[in-house]
Amino acid sequence: MKKGKQWILACLLFGLMLLVAACGNSNSTSEPASNSNDEGEVPEVEVSDEEQIISIGYTGPLSGPAAFYGENTVSGLRMAAEEINETGFEINGQTYKINLVTLDDMYAPNESGTNARRIVQEHNAPVIFVPHSGGVFATQVFNEQEEFLIAAYTSEPSILEQDNSLTFRIPPAYTVYPEVFTEYSQERFGNKLALLPTATQYGKDWTEAMVPVWEAHGGEVVFKGEVDFSKDTDFFTIVTNALAQKPDVLFVGGPSQPTALIIKQARELGFEGGFMVMDQAKLEEMAPVLEGYEMLEGAIGALPIIDSDAGGASDFVSKYEAEFGRIPTAEGAFNYQALYVLVEAMKAAGTVDDANAIMESLDAGIKALPDDKMVWHLTGMDGQGFDWLPSIGYVEDGEVIIIE
Repeated sequence: MKKGKQWILACLLFGLMLLVAACGNSNSTSEPASNSNDEGEVPEVEVSDEEQIISIGYTGPLSGPAAFYGENTVSGLRMAAEEINETGFEINGQTYKINLVTLDDMYAPNESGTNARRIVQEHNAPVIFVPHSGGVFATQVFNEQEEFLIAAYTSEPSILEQDNSLTFRIPPAYTVYPEVFTEYSQERFGNKLALLPTATQYGKDWTEAMVPVWEAHGGEVVFKGEVDFSKDTDFFTIVTNALAQKPDVLFVGGPSQPTALIIKQARELGFEGGFMVMDQAKLEEMAPVLEGYEMLEGAIGALPIIDSDAGGASDFVSKYEAEFGRIPTAEGAFNYQALYVLVEAMKAAGTVDDANAIMESLDAGIKALPDDKMVWHLTGMDGQGFDWLPSIGYVEDGEVIIIE
């Protein structure tokens, strides 16, 4: 009798161990609660019996120091997906709707690769949007083998130098800015430059592109510094050291909010020169931090979307403000337009899952884009990158002036 009880107890314990193990092995999603999908279940996109779902992936920072940047990028994708799903889109007589699968990579490249592989394996996504160069490089290791497209939202030009046939770059490369920035800033303010960019690899690469152009125009770099925005919150010392060298122009950039604080610190210390602003920082996001454009006088940077004169810009801005309660930035606008281009490319290719065919049809997708979805002026493909008309603006007397 005693052995019988022991056997029953052992069975119960073994069963409990199996239950605990099963619970421990169930993967939890890293998506925001408002956008999570249960593992293995059909996404919550309303479809009829005649409609099918195509999943599009996104891996980017949705928590941590870069969360605001990540939310800006994914907001444009969400808005486009919602609009497209109102009617769906048709290919070869079949109607499709989009399931946007978003995972948080906390700006860590290794997490980007893990997330991308997971989305492809679990949702058969033919495209993954990745909004930072580190994540793009990590995902390029295997995307060709697993046959999915990387929609890269980064202005880092070297991502297209990796001989990866299934990567396309959404924004313009930052190499379009140094010449225009230099000519404007030297003519208006002078030839002495102080460097205060973000300490990331992106900031280092941007600086390497900027300095030779500045010097080729007769300029001089009088101070070389960088700011680690993940650690530094007090910029008094580095800004003081930079201004001690009497620069005419400061080269700044990184996330918009802390970059604005560097500009504020410089103005409070008496700096009256200009600012060349890396494209990661946005004039329209810095202005609220600085209580207007007064401190940004003479700053030159990427043109705010609210100043775009493309056919769909005004309508996009109005819808975005109504949905998210804030003005859109380039991150939201570029990704919004990119998803519409992707859908048009699928239509032109006659497929939603052949990554190579979709890649080859991107130019046709751009050409077929309706004017009311042309938020920025996009003319076609330049190799594997979207070919945008340059969009640069400078601040003068409290207004952003477009450089034609």
